[in-house]
Amino acid sequence: MGKGRPDVLQGTLDLLILKTLSRGRQHGYGIVVHIQTVSSEALRVEEGSLYPALHRMEQDGWIRAEWGVSGNNRKAKYYELTAAGRRQLAAEEKKWQNVTAAVAAMLNFA
Repeated sequence: MGKGRPDVLQGTLDLLILKTLSRGRQHGYGIVVHIQTVSSEALRVEEGSLYPALHRMEQDGWIRAEWGVSGNNRKAKYYELTAAGRRQLAAEEKKWQNVTAAVAAMLNFA
């Protein structure tokens, strides 16, 4: 999920991050681990894609960030959804449902 991919994939990265954060605040590495674990390692998000997306989402007001201490006693930036982020998550989920329905229609076309 990196550079040069279509907008659908960029929207997918946003959806995955927002959905992960809907479970509660999380640091970047925790977001990556959650996405990989839930997808049974099928989806991998590289740092080069994750942190620019988090920064953009923070600028857009979808998430907020604050520094804290991680479980291994290291300084980490934690991210959480805002009210605008919850609305954006709902919109992203709807877009994803529309895209997957359109792809399914194409695959089932005889």
